[in-house]
Amino acid sequence: MIDSLVIGGKTFRSRLIVGTGKYPSHSVMADAHRAAGADMVTVAVRRVNLHDRSKESLIDYIDREKIFILPNTAGCYTADEAIRTARLGREVGLSNWVKLEVIGDEKTLFPDNVALLEATRVLVQEGFVVLPYTNDDPVVCRKLEEAGAAAVMPLGAPIGSGLGIQNPNNIRIIKAQARVPVIVDAGVGTASDAAIAMELGADGVLMNTAIALAADPVSMARAMKLGVEAGRLAWQAGRIPRKEFASASSPTDGLIGTAAAK
Repeated sequence: MIDSLVIGGKTFRSRLIVGTGKYPSHSVMADAHRAAGADMVTVAVRRVNLHDRSKESLIDYIDREKIFILPNTAGCYTADEAIRTARLGREVGLSNWVKLEVIGDEKTLFPDNVALLEATRVLVQEGFVVLPYTNDDPVVCRKLEEAGAAAVMPLGAPIGSGLGIQNPNNIRIIKAQARVPVIVDAGVGTASDAAIAMELGADGVLMNTAIALAADPVSMARAMKLGVEAGRLAWQAGRIPRKEFASASSPTDGLIGTAAAK
């Protein structure tokens, strides 16, 4: 049975969502997307040439028959700015979906959650499928879900940091209380980070820098694909409990010649 990811009524085969920025070339980006097996990629509305379609655009390197485009509001610092950017993406035919970003601090790139909630409420009322990028704060994630978000996207660590999952217990709590998919977004550095996110119960992982700026983006994309798949399978299988002391792999009960058998 295919273990699909369903967001806003739409089904995706892959639980790995990738970005389109920072690659050495558009062709390398396209190769990485294929290696990742992704069927959803996020595109910054502000990076797309929306007016002169005669010029080359990164959109030209995305197979839109196989890959769903998720516009994002990267670079927006107010709710109004993010709302306008989302509307622009819909008007030019990208999608009525949006990865909603409202940045609150230039140095850390942490989100402004007050503005994020405001923008989420407005865009949901306008018929958008909203996937908000937020802190790994269970309370904020719950409020975003209550505001109508189709998924919540807590960060694992600051954007582009490669630090991996910094607050695993928060991700567990967010997942335990959520009734919508939980997508870990930002901070992944390598495949083991992706696997950990999925082992915590996340429904998917979104990443860009870890693949795009790797020495070999295409190989890293494949590694991330396998990491996500392995983490998901491990979470479904159910790990053994952690114990303070050792537990023998081979029980001594019934063995001949041991003290237990005498």
